[in-house]
Amino acid sequence: MTFEPTNHGKSMTASSPVSYLGEDTPAKVFRQRCKSWADMPALRYKQRGLWQSTTWGQYYGHARATGLAMQAVGLERGQVVCVLAENRPEWLYVDMGAQCMGLIGNGVYPTSSASQLQHILVDSGTRILFVENQEQLDKAMEVRSQCPQLQRIVVMDREGLRGFTDEAVEFFDDFLARGHALSQTQHNLFEASIDLTHGNALAFLVYTSGTTGAPKGAMIMNSNLVFQLSLATDYLDVKQGDKSVSFLPLCHIAERMSSVYNPLAVGLIVHFPENAGTVFNDMREVAPHLVFAPPRFWEKMYSQIDLFMRDAIAPARWAYKRTRAMGAAHVEAQLQGQASGRAPTFLQAAMKWLVMRNIRVFLGLQNVKSALTGAAPVPPDLIRWYLGCGIELREAFGMTETTGFCTATPKGALRLGWAGIKAAGTEIKIGQDNEVLVRGPNVFGGYWNMPEKNLESLDEEGWLHTGDCGEINADGYLAIRDRIKDILITSGGKNITPSHIESLLKFSPYITDAVVIGDGRKYLTCLVMIDQEHVARFAQEKQVPYTDFGSLTRAPEVIALIHSEIERINPQLARVEQLKSFKIIAEQLTAEDEELTPTMKLKRKVIAKKYASIIESMYTS
Repeated sequence: MTFEPTNHGKSMTASSPVSYLGEDTPAKVFRQRCKSWADMPALRYKQRGLWQSTTWGQYYGHARATGLAMQAVGLERGQVVCVLAENRPEWLYVDMGAQCMGLIGNGVYPTSSASQLQHILVDSGTRILFVENQEQLDKAMEVRSQCPQLQRIVVMDREGLRGFTDEAVEFFDDFLARGHALSQTQHNLFEASIDLTHGNALAFLVYTSGTTGAPKGAMIMNSNLVFQLSLATDYLDVKQGDKSVSFLPLCHIAERMSSVYNPLAVGLIVHFPENAGTVFNDMREVAPHLVFAPPRFWEKMYSQIDLFMRDAIAPARWAYKRTRAMGAAHVEAQLQGQASGRAPTFLQAAMKWLVMRNIRVFLGLQNVKSALTGAAPVPPDLIRWYLGCGIELREAFGMTETTGFCTATPKGALRLGWAGIKAAGTEIKIGQDNEVLVRGPNVFGGYWNMPEKNLESLDEEGWLHTGDCGEINADGYLAIRDRIKDILITSGGKNITPSHIESLLKFSPYITDAVVIGDGRKYLTCLVMIDQEHVARFAQEKQVPYTDFGSLTRAPEVIALIHSEIERINPQLARVEQLKSFKIIAEQLTAEDEELTPTMKLKRKVIAKKYASIIESMYTS
């Protein structure tokens, strides 16, 4: 069976066929690229500390073997295949193998609990589940009796499972070997399956991260993906053979586009980190040409330099401070689109080149051609800092329902607080309550098994109601001010967009995250999550005694430190936006915690409920 777009056919793909390289599905583009680039490297991964390469030809062979093996165990076109794993080549073999066979791919965040996994497996009707290791297998075994359509589990890593047997569980190496054997006689079946798939068919599901209720399965159509492939070079300044690092969750639309589909357009070599804890070291080794990451990642990179400079020798600290001061005027001129005035002396230019190049090398960013960020507000000073280092960090806007990219900042045209101009072939307008509306071939096919949600998100004219509050300026730049549901209205009737305030706070190296409170209140307060590494270093330098993270958050000196950071940003805000009080949350939050989504977004309602007594204390004391 196949699925069609739910209710935006009149302005979408049904009446306006989309193609790329003359093909109407990413599976057909994949086949064409793998033949043209057969001997060129496509994927790299670490094995025993050494980088190993997979060519485009081998990539195609593994995807074909995986696809044929899935069909051999009884899967039929239109059925769902799911992956529960960290980023690794096998993820892509399953994803592309499934699409080539007319199956529907899906991914689950590796941090998901067993109950969250169960919801997605049951809701999607998953028939076969690929898991990474013993830890993920345990989750699947715990819930498989509640997943009646689940037929088989395939495990990628054997470690810790020696001697394990189960008639419904097998290992990926055996699964792949069986597929390669089938390829000897059934390769024509694989080719015919690719040809049978059409542009208006469902390619894969992406389950939203669940900031409001249970995750929903967004249906991404082949036509959505092909349209995005056709736009890749509009905002990516890279070429064939350039490098990227795949470290955001592959089940998220942004990383899926970055690591699976953009390489089909431009020939990127995708590198997979050894594990989640080695990303920054792997960045230094790979020195990628393209990096897309949310602001939290770029803030962490900046914080590394801040920590490093604290321990640097005095001449290095002086050179860094002096170089930043010299470059400040040039940065502001760039942001204003103006000439920077008097040219630097040879000595000044040489010092800037040496200092800033060393910083880029330290971060692994010396080769970056395209640096992109999105998914959350970006602190303006973070953009300034990277620009001072010679890296143009460009903002973009997109969401699962727009198949990723929707707007992006053109190269050389940064505007602080603005997420760029619309993609070619799409429409954007501001609707009621300043809601951003999007229409075009990138808009998804609706939510899986949720027709009532489709009516809420997609209107009869094909406009996607994003739920974001924004504005468009005279030059066509889009600004996202906040989620409409997150806007605060004080007791005095003032509308406040908390994300702007929070982004300023998060630029502080001592603050990992913050939640502004004030809906229906006389004034604003906030809950603060401190950065353990930086605050612990501060405590060490100031000889502040503490025993654990909780005691660190309660130390008077740490409270005074955070107070000083808030007082630093308050003058940048309108009086009604200024924070009158704050409390530090005495626990570290991770993606496994209920307060955060897997993409590390705060669930405001959960935060407000869990810390209700702390919040009340800021208004009664």
